[in-house]
Amino acid sequence: MQEEFSFHSISSNFKIAGKYVSCERYGEGHINDTFRLTMNDGGKEVHYILQRINNRLFTDVEKLMRNIELVTEFCRESVLAHGGDPLRECLNIVRTKEGKTYYFDGKDYFRVYVFIENATTYQTVRNPRDFYESAVAFGNFANLLAGFDASQLYEILPDFHNTRVRYANFMSAVQKDICGRANEVREEIDWVNAHSDLCEKIVDKIATGEIPLRVTHNDTKLNNVMLDDATGKGIAVIDLDTVMPGSLCYDFGDSIRFGCNSAAEDEPDISKVHFDFDLYKTYLDGYLSAVGKSITQREKELLPWGAVVMTYECGMRFLTDYLEGDVYFRTHRERHNLDRARTQFKLVDDMLAVFDKMLAAVKM
Repeated sequence: MQEEFSFHSISSNFKIAGKYVSCERYGEGHINDTFRLTMNDGGKEVHYILQRINNRLFTDVEKLMRNIELVTEFCRESVLAHGGDPLRECLNIVRTKEGKTYYFDGKDYFRVYVFIENATTYQTVRNPRDFYESAVAFGNFANLLAGFDASQLYEILPDFHNTRVRYANFMSAVQKDICGRANEVREEIDWVNAHSDLCEKIVDKIATGEIPLRVTHNDTKLNNVMLDDATGKGIAVIDLDTVMPGSLCYDFGDSIRFGCNSAAEDEPDISKVHFDFDLYKTYLDGYLSAVGKSITQREKELLPWGAVVMTYECGMRFLTDYLEGDVYFRTHRERHNLDRARTQFKLVDDMLAVFDKMLAAVKM
C-alpha cells in the first residue's frame, strides 16, 4: 500500500541521528498506523517506531501526548532508581527538533519512540508462561507508577470505565430502541439489570477514597507487553494511548476478562465459553509478585471484583452497541455484538460461581 506521505520527510523532523534507510509497516495494531523506521548511524542500523496517530479517535493530540510524556518520564526515572535499563523497560519518546512530543504536517500527527530491540509482542497466549509474564509486566508497570499523581492525567476517553455511566447509556439504548431489537434480547437485558449492583463495586470505592486513584493502562492485553526474545520474560508495557486515572482493578480485571476465556471473545456457541480458574491464578500470582507492596490491602481484596466488573461492563457495552445499530465496535456478521455480549455474560456467571475461590486465591 502506497502511503500518502513521505517517511523520509516526516522522520527528518525528529531528533534522529544517521541517514534514512527505510520505513515499513510494523505490528498488527488497528488504531494507529505503525511503522519500523531504520536509520544508518555510522554504519550501524538503528530502529525506531514511527506512528501516525489516529486523531479521529484521539481528538486532542496535545493532551494525549502530555499523558504519555508524563508517564514515560516517570517510568524512566523509576527504572533508573531500581537499577534497570530504561531503553528496554519502558517507552522512550523521541522529540522533534523543536522539542515537541509529536509532529503535525498540516494534516496528520506523528510521533516516534525508541525501538525496543530483541523483544516481541504476541497476539495470542502461546502457553501459561506468556500469560504469567504479561501479568508481571503489568504489575511492574503499576509498581513503577505507584508514586505518580494520577490526577495530573487527562481523561482522554471520558468515563471509559465508569460502570455507572455505562449502565445509564445501556438503559438509554434500551428505552430508545432505535433499531427495534430490544424484544429480541429481552433475556440479556433482564440479565444486565439483575446484575446492576456490580456498577458500584469499583467506581464508588474510588469516589470515596477507599481505594486510591491510580495510573491505569486500560488495554492490558498480551499484545501490549514486550517479551524478551532470549528469556521470554515480560520487560516493557507499550501502547499508552489509553493511559488515564483509574483503578488497578480495571487493568487487572480486563486482563482476566480477555485471557481467561476458554473461547474467542465472539464465540457464537456459548457452550464453548468457560472461565479458566487456573489461568486466573497464574495471572494473579504474576501480578502480585511484581506489584509488590505498592498495592493496598483493599485493592487486593477487590481484584476479583475487578475481573467480574470489567467483564460485565464489556458485555454491557457490546449489548448497548447492538441495540444502537452496531455503530461503535466493528462487526463482521449479523448479531456479532450480541455474540460478544453473550460470551461476556457467560464468563460473569462462571466467575460468580467460583467467586469464593477467586477471593481465597488473593488471600493466600
